[in-house]
Amino acid sequence: MIQISDSAQAHFRKLVEREAVPGMGVRLAAMRAGTPQADVRLEFAAPDELSGDEWAVDCDGFTLWLDAESVPFLEGAEIDYATAATGGQLQIRAPRIKGAKPDEAASLVERVRWTVEHVVNPQLASHGGHVAVQEVGADGVVVLRFGGGCHGCGMADVTLKQGIEKTLMEQVPGVTAVRDATDHDTGAAPYIPRASA
Repeated sequence: MIQISDSAQAHFRKLVEREAVPGMGVRLAAMRAGTPQADVRLEFAAPDELSGDEWAVDCDGFTLWLDAESVPFLEGAEIDYATAATGGQLQIRAPRIKGAKPDEAASLVERVRWTVEHVVNPQLASHGGHVAVQEVGADGVVVLRFGGGCHGCGMADVTLKQGIEKTLMEQVPGVTAVRDATDHDTGAAPYIPRASA
């Protein structure tokens, strides 16, 4: 399930021994798993700090505890510790942490949500904006709500038609149109104010 190099185990063992707490181990969890912002959290864990549903990986001199909800996203992860003249660096590679693109058998809603989170929102983030899927109709019409810098932006219509709608129609078979349900007059900090566009 998870590969932990000998050098990483030696590094963890040294840190755990330094803590001098009986039963101390290391806990690994996926944060914001299944999203483009996914990351891992690694921390010491004493026995009384465990919730009881963690998966245990027995290592040389300590236990690595995996957060139960994180297990599907940490499958195939590799943990290594590389030493250099200036010190060492822990490296964690978790190829499934951001989730897998739904296949064609997945529902239209799943495929739209995944594309919005993994393709559309990372592009909008450069302007401090994002969109949320409000509805996906049986007719393939996707209704979105703009947020952040896109809420009230004078270029929201262009972003919707030339960017988001084009992307969704190209990448998600079954999408027929994309609509905006945002009240742009209430936008507090638009990237480009509507009056300027």
